[in-house]
Amino acid sequence: MASLGRLGILTAGGDCAGLNAVISAAVKYGTRLGYSFVGFKRGWEGVLSPMDYMTLDARAVSGIAHTGGTILHTTNRGRFAAKKGTGEGKGIPREILEEAKRNLSSLGVDGLIVIGGDGSLSGARQLGEAGVRVIGVPKTIDNDLAATEQTFGFSTAVNVAVEALDRVHTTATSHDRVIFVEVMGRNAGWIALKSGLAGTADAILLPEFPFTLRGLVDYLRARKATGGNSAVVVVAEGAKLGEHVAAEGSGASEELHYGGIAHAIMAAVERAAPGEFEMRVNIVGHIQRGGSPNARDRNLGQSYGVAAIDAYHRGESSVMVSLNNNTIVTVPLLDATSRLKMVEESSLELATAAKLGVFISDRMS
Repeated sequence: MASLGRLGILTAGGDCAGLNAVISAAVKYGTRLGYSFVGFKRGWEGVLSPMDYMTLDARAVSGIAHTGGTILHTTNRGRFAAKKGTGEGKGIPREILEEAKRNLSSLGVDGLIVIGGDGSLSGARQLGEAGVRVIGVPKTIDNDLAATEQTFGFSTAVNVAVEALDRVHTTATSHDRVIFVEVMGRNAGWIALKSGLAGTADAILLPEFPFTLRGLVDYLRARKATGGNSAVVVVAEGAKLGEHVAAEGSGASEELHYGGIAHAIMAAVERAAPGEFEMRVNIVGHIQRGGSPNARDRNLGQSYGVAAIDAYHRGESSVMVSLNNNTIVTVPLLDATSRLKMVEESSLELATAAKLGVFISDRMS
């Protein structure tokens, strides 16, 4: 079979379940069509000098689709950062884009499959504008890319959080405790909302919906007065209480490091209602990212990998593959990275939680 060219694949940003399913599907399908592949390691850093890459063929991707992590490794920092920690766009220096172009050309790479979230795909868009053919694949456990119905990695993260909630409930009930369970979700609270509803949380605190300490304490008091001596409160890591905010990253990264909001909320409740509640905090943390993908994320990752090759084979560029009504379509990378998908009042799960009496904010209680 005549070669149709050489494609590069990279995974950038935070890891999540399903990355290897995308890589495996893209390489297997692309190889059948006549493409060869090179995988760049550590995200965009592998494209820049000194390059770090590996050959991707049938042997390299054999037996990886069900495994967690990424065989290409990844990073959410480096010279190709296209988003600041707070989500604002950031222009990549022209010399960095030109270096990436030269390095790709030196390896005979004709196009690039970029598997990443908002920041990684913003970088892909800028490289596309510089003249490199790029196809994006949406990856983020936060499910906050507005241009697709679902990102792979999200379903597994929600399942992990639900399992944690199921286990926490029994301890909370046995000890008459209020337990705050902190899950990932910086700007968008989809993991907290969906896991909290499925895990029958009593309160769900989201980045999109401000709450007051008084409102939360009043809710816990009212619950206790009617016999609810225990409570489980799901807290998205991006939820805000007063001036408690994330700290800036350091070095080459402008990534914001989140975490600890649940501890801050628990301490604030204790100050407002000293001795009224026995409280604990459980931070689910990075296990939401790790481990084998569930069936949903394996299937979605495989579909995205195949669709990315199809898009390239059709001659498309600077697009992202997107799930739309159970069909994979493509959307311009500019549209894919222009805004985040946030929890809104019209969201089905939010309306359901509010009608079930779950505390979300003072206004919705």
